Amino acid sequence: MPSTILAQLQQAAQLGRKQLAVLIDPDKATEKHLLHLVLKAEQMGADYFFVGGSLLSSDQLSQTIAFIKRYVEIPVIIFPGGATQVSNNADGILLLSLISGRNPEFLIGAHVVAAPELRRSGIQVLPTGYMLVDGGAPTTVSYISNTAPIPANKPDIAACTAMAGEMLGLQLMYMDAGSGAPNPIPAAMIKAVKRAVKLPVIVGGGMCTADAAQAAWQAGADVVVIGNALEEQPNLIEALSVALRGANHQY
Repeated sequence: MPSTILAQLQQAAQLGRKQLAVLIDPDKATEKHLLHLVLKAEQMGADYFFVGGSLLSSDQLSQTIAFIKRYVEIPVIIFPGGATQVSNNADGILLLSLISGRNPEFLIGAHVVAAPELRRSGIQVLPTGYMLVDGGAPTTVSYISNTAPIPANKPDIAACTAMAGEMLGLQLMYMDAGSGAPNPIPAAMIKAVKRAVKLPVIVGGGMCTADAAQAAWQAGADVVVIGNALEEQPNLIEALSVALRGANHQY
């Protein structure tokens, strides 16, 4: 077993083993619902829990992470929407640099504010290039970050953006259409980014069906992220389990 989360992600990508992350918004997770979701996610073979959101209106981040870790041993990784979303209850944090935008606050500003607390926390820091892609509707993250997403029909822009992020030393690439996006990221764009970099590629947003997740894995995504759809479609967990096994039939 790899010694760090980053090593685990890198090894899986090198071996071609597809992975699944479940995104949890602490503002929306009651304990009863969260327990059901966590246990089901473990049964279906989820590899990670991402916890966080673009606009947290409560102080439930640490409590939510601690609750998850009470019941499962799956790594819990913070998906931060701001500099204050840090908790030493987590196993790691995606240190997101919004490389698709031109807002310095989300390229480096918030990171400077968070750095001392991150160092004190001792959790694993995963330097991640974060690319917003147009999913067919405005999203909370584009509004909060005051940045425009990459047009969905411009895979070349996405590929060059990812390439620049890799050259800057980022270790993961996260392509996101945004929570509740009507459209997932096109396969052509995922393929272009995967060809452009040697990093693990994470894809989320607009994953409303198991078929959408399967299409992303086939296009080159190493990790698919499922969020809101699990809350709205309880039966999606079983369908995703089948899709994940199909994507990893050689295992």
